[in-house]
Amino acid sequence: MLIYMAKTRAFSLLIVDDDNLIHQSLKMSLPSYWKVFSAQKLEAVQFERFYHAAFVDMHLETGKPAIGPKVIEKLMKHNPQLEVVAMSGDLSRELMESCLKAGAQRFLAKPLMPEEITMVIEKIEALWDLRTFDPNSDRGSTRWVGQSNESQTIKKRLAELRGESKPVLIEGETGCGKEVVARLLHEQEGERPFIAVNLASIPEHLFESEIFGHVKGAFTGADQNKIGLAEAANGGDLFLDEIEALPLTQQAKLLRFLESGEVRKVGAKESMIVKTRILVASNKPLDKMVAAGEFREDLLFRLASQRINLPPLRDRLDDIDELAQHFLSMERPRRNKQFTEDGLEALKKYNWPGNVRELKRVCEQLSLTSPLPFIRAEDVNKWLTPAATPAKAPSYTVIDFTKGLNTLVDDFEAHVIRTAMKQTTNIEEAAQLLQVSRSNLYKKISDYNIQEG
Repeated sequence: MLIYMAKTRAFSLLIVDDDNLIHQSLKMSLPSYWKVFSAQKLEAVQFERFYHAAFVDMHLETGKPAIGPKVIEKLMKHNPQLEVVAMSGDLSRELMESCLKAGAQRFLAKPLMPEEITMVIEKIEALWDLRTFDPNSDRGSTRWVGQSNESQTIKKRLAELRGESKPVLIEGETGCGKEVVARLLHEQEGERPFIAVNLASIPEHLFESEIFGHVKGAFTGADQNKIGLAEAANGGDLFLDEIEALPLTQQAKLLRFLESGEVRKVGAKESMIVKTRILVASNKPLDKMVAAGEFREDLLFRLASQRINLPPLRDRLDDIDELAQHFLSMERPRRNKQFTEDGLEALKKYNWPGNVRELKRVCEQLSLTSPLPFIRAEDVNKWLTPAATPAKAPSYTVIDFTKGLNTLVDDFEAHVIRTAMKQTTNIEEAAQLLQVSRSNLYKKISDYNIQEG
């Protein structure tokens, strides 16, 4: 069932098929805010018109050679972002592959199933919603900023997961947008619960109580019943950030919940079933953690039912212009600044070890400190040049107070961790030397973008 209100959206669909029943069945499957253009002959197809989607039959005339691939190719030439669905009762591999090569994103077998049509339409809507963000709509406030090829791939992947209930694993370096992706996955499903928790912040002995809840008297201090986060997210999404910080002893409990959907509160005798989609994010490659014996392989298999890998900002520099302007717009109307061309070019020359999160911080500082209404290359370089060599030990005889206390403390902490890792042979020894937990050290290594090797 499509849940968004018609008043906020309008889509157009081209149907190319010689069978009038196909036109009627597709129209009946569409929400009211879809406008349909029908063509039962090749001559009736208006290739120049803009469409959001097209359903194209491969054989416009029974017994004649398939001309569908050529129709698709011509449609895509006029609108490269068109979502094309090929359809036919002829399921020869050669024909289907020729459709994909021509530009079709999907191939549906005839006879068409209403449920499948609805699913496909929902995913197409989700993709166009991501492409054309409207802050005044009722479809959520989160957006993915960027039009690079990498960003377009991410948007397509997000749209593909519209309506899916299996767990989703979101991987990528710290600061590259994993929580944004989790919220987008959630918001494209409409009104439903969303619970987010950072597992690195939960002490090991409290994990079970936090996730599954407890009953009164279950342990010292349990003076009332508590609903766990999994139950609170029933019917919606539970986002577990920094899954790599979850100790092995607790991974088995999470795995059991994923396999059964069963929640038993600490101290309770009975269980309950909840329907919650699990979204997890990791700063570290979980495959490597499995190989090192630090993460359960069976849990990874379960979590990675659907996988999204986010590229670092240095691999999508084409998005920096839009991202930087977006972050400056967030400072308005208190500060009305904009970048010059050379200012944007200066941003693109930096490696961005902290990814989008670091870019946001830099834009906020530039908006505050640049003396002109325009942010120039020289303004940018004042902030980025000192950070371009993060491996260099900071000086404590001459302190750059313009960095502020938080940045100075972060620089020192990163320097201490690098020094400790040079004096030890593995993470376990470094954690013991620094007198911190291994999970806490992993988090700091990720936050400061420290190379473990």
